[in-house]
Amino acid sequence: METPGDPPNAVPDRSRWGRLHVLDWIAIGLAAVGLVCVLTGLLPRADAEGTMRRIIPILIFLGTVVVLAELTAVAGVFDALATRVAVTARGSFRALFWLCVGFASVTTIALNLDTTAVLLTPVMIALARALNVPPTPLAMTTVWLANTASLLLPVSNLTNILASDRVDLDPVPWAARMWWPQLVAVAVTALLLWWWYWRPARAGADPFDPPPPYVPPDRVLYRTALAACLLFVAGILAGVEIGVASGVAAAILVAGFAVRARHRLRLALVPWRLLVFVTGLFLVVQTIGRYGLDSVMGTLIGTDPGAEGALRAGAVGALFSNAVNNLPAYLAGEAVIAADRHTQLLALLIGTNVGPLATPWASLATLIWYERCRAAGVAVPLGRFVATSAALAVLATAATVTALLVGPGT
Repeated sequence: METPGDPPNAVPDRSRWGRLHVLDWIAIGLAAVGLVCVLTGLLPRADAEGTMRRIIPILIFLGTVVVLAELTAVAGVFDALATRVAVTARGSFRALFWLCVGFASVTTIALNLDTTAVLLTPVMIALARALNVPPTPLAMTTVWLANTASLLLPVSNLTNILASDRVDLDPVPWAARMWWPQLVAVAVTALLLWWWYWRPARAGADPFDPPPPYVPPDRVLYRTALAACLLFVAGILAGVEIGVASGVAAAILVAGFAVRARHRLRLALVPWRLLVFVTGLFLVVQTIGRYGLDSVMGTLIGTDPGAEGALRAGAVGALFSNAVNNLPAYLAGEAVIAADRHTQLLALLIGTNVGPLATPWASLATLIWYERCRAAGVAVPLGRFVATSAALAVLATAATVTALLVGPGT
């Protein structure tokens, strides 16, 4: 099992196939099934080639942004920001809540939801223990906002990258279209987080003693990592191709580590499991779509171009995300929505971003978060998790799709 300090797709001393993690086997198996689909003709080779041309830039982005995020964590940026959050709260549990909501939201928006789940989860749990406050509220803040705060920029979620390509929106126009739905999604999430998790834990935790200032292990690497992340976000907002922006930022940070801490550079930093999983998933979902899934999704989503069609798309996206996973749910839904129905497509996106909360496998971020919590010794009762997360999925999806339909920029 992964430990909180390890990269998200690497487990130490895993040199034998028999010691691969179950998630590694899932990724390998999915890729093998996808390859069989192509080799047997179930998925025509021309279709498979078109799919690969579409996802290669996405794979480049995923590979480089994970390296960027991992080395940023090693440089101490997340630890420093978490400590700053606690110090800024000045012992107030309510202030800590709002600052943690902001911290998790910004991390998700700027570095994508998997970074929040993989790297911020152990940081937040460690922060809770350092402050002697219950870890569950901070852990739930991480997983809920990893999903619900992933609408504002194309880089925030893999599904966003796919959707932005389909609706042909660059990052700034995308943000102009999605800022209001994103604000609504975060507001609903914050309300339920406070009511169900933070408010009950407030007794005995308010006030708390702020931690001492965090000192990075290497100030040069710390500043380099911070600059690389800011450069990445600036590049995205300036319209630079996402793979180029993440690749350049990652290269700068890798160069810094090559000079200052070469021993930290390992092949395991490359998220091979995520890359293999995404490739196999695209091929398998495309194949299943040819043999009935597209027909089912088309019936459920419908063809209404107005509010009804958008609400149905959001609901179906959330439902299928929790039943299977948000990525295949988005791919299957996208295949049956007409190219010119941008609002319906964005409503589907909301369902597959905000909705995948009720089951641990609904998104890769939720699955990794659950594993991280277990590795850190934080037991979130499954019944309570499912019940509260399902309520959030329903309320936030409905409210956010409504915001998409009636908010500014519509």
